[in-house]
Amino acid sequence: MSSTALTDLCRLPIVQAPMAGGASCPQLAAAVAEAGGLGFLAAGYKTADGMYQEVKRLRALTGHPFGVNLFLPQPGAADTAAVDVYRQQLAGESAWYETELGDPDSGADDGYEAKLAVLLDDPVAVVSFTFGCPTPAVLEAFAKVGTVTVVTATTSEEALAAEESGAAAVCVQGIEAGGHQGSHRDDPDADGSGLGLLSLIALVRETVRLPIVAAGGLMRGGQVAAVLAAGASAAQLGTAFLVCPESGAHALHKQAMTDPLFARTESTRAFSGRPARGLVNRFMREHGPYAPAAYPQIHHLTSGLRKAAAKAGDPQGMALWAGQGHRLARALPAGELVAVLAAEAEAARAGLEPGAAGSGSSGSVSR
Repeated sequence: MSSTALTDLCRLPIVQAPMAGGASCPQLAAAVAEAGGLGFLAAGYKTADGMYQEVKRLRALTGHPFGVNLFLPQPGAADTAAVDVYRQQLAGESAWYETELGDPDSGADDGYEAKLAVLLDDPVAVVSFTFGCPTPAVLEAFAKVGTVTVVTATTSEEALAAEESGAAAVCVQGIEAGGHQGSHRDDPDADGSGLGLLSLIALVRETVRLPIVAAGGLMRGGQVAAVLAAGASAAQLGTAFLVCPESGAHALHKQAMTDPLFARTESTRAFSGRPARGLVNRFMREHGPYAPAAYPQIHHLTSGLRKAAAKAGDPQGMALWAGQGHRLARALPAGELVAVLAAEAEAARAGLEPGAAGSGSSGSVSR
């Protein structure tokens, strides 16, 4: 498939990552789309109707194309004994925040089939998938209604599976990325073995012919230009947009991005049972070493704790997802950030010194 089917959806090859948990709200996606990028909604952890209501709100805000991200159903193979032990280890957190621990068996499919039905009945421009690869039948159904499909991949093998199943494009996610690693299979033996984005792009380019959306630690236009030069058709940024005023992320989460108290990120299973990169805080330090591989069971178990910590104004108990470049976050309006990124990327492409292209210019990016 030609990359133009993806890049023709937006004037600039800048994609706002779908960040589950509230950050990727209609206001943020609309602002990015209006500025020439591709905005995304995150359907993860929402009901099918909740997703549809957000789609309707976004359509009321912009007439530009946008995407919706879905989580693939997860196998129910978690070690219940390990989950029970972790529940006991979290008893002190439950008492401290005065809230009950959640039910780990609240569901592993994230309403996947119902969400598919909604998006096939009332199509959007792009649907992307995380935590696995849809069946060829699902991808073919979306192609028939005119929806571009994108499958997240963290290895060249996963990218090949996406191509063979009929995906239109692949989102290549480097280990630098904030939030969950979108690997197709959660293998604890592979923890810490992920590849950096540029190496992964090169490997995927030699494995598949699909257009590539590059994701992982991208915060500046120069990095956008670099992944385009490496062979990507577009760059996807999450942490960079998380601090924008339109973002639905909690205020404490936004503040933590550049707070010297949170100096680094790590990948942890502490909050969800699946590897996810976030700012190192007390909860991660105390519970990360013992958290089992059990997603989404641990996500459901800790959900109330995370909400209680946010309500109490305590970032030390929150999941502060962030990419490795979080200290470069700029709290600009989303539309202005898109323009700045485009100008920086154009300057880098043209070999100009940083700042040579005015930071307020919309610019253009060669693709």
